[in-house]
Amino acid sequence: MVDIARSWWLILVRGLAAVVFGILALAWPGLTLLVLVIFFGAYALVGGISELFAGFRHGAQSRAWLIISGILSILAGIIALVWPGITSLALLLIIGVWAIVSGISEIVAGIHLRKQIDNEWLLIIGGALSVIFGVLLLARPGPGLLSLAWLIGAFAILYGIAMIALSFRVKNFTSGARVP
Repeated sequence: MVDIARSWWLILVRGLAAVVFGILALAWPGLTLLVLVIFFGAYALVGGISELFAGFRHGAQSRAWLIISGILSILAGIIALVWPGITSLALLLIIGVWAIVSGISEIVAGIHLRKQIDNEWLLIIGGALSVIFGVLLLARPGPGLLSLAWLIGAFAILYGIAMIALSFRVKNFTSGARVP
């Protein structure tokens, strides 16, 4: 614990960086989404290339799957980098459809469980909220994308505040602890 207490300022810098990132994400949500899509594109390209190399080095059984997966990853990376708007919209649409499908299944499960468990209505309400969320995302994708950036920004600010508070707690530990 004494070692971490000596470097309390590193935790403080980490927290301050998170707060700054969060403020920037809230101030420029469109740019935040663009950067995330670019990072995804770069990740998909690197992952796809590594899968291709692995596919050519492995035995016949896994070779085809690795090569196909590598090619698909490379294509996804290229699409993300060439058309970042389409990539972010596609992600949002996938999330919207998933929310609707999972919400409907939760509603159906809640109805079937009515005779077996108490408070099944909570599952039904959760499913209904999921369906509403999915419909809203599909009906208004623009605000949905901005909401994602705002959520990331809010998380970064709260995380940063927690790290800043931790850094001062750790710093106070050094003043109260005896170092041998």
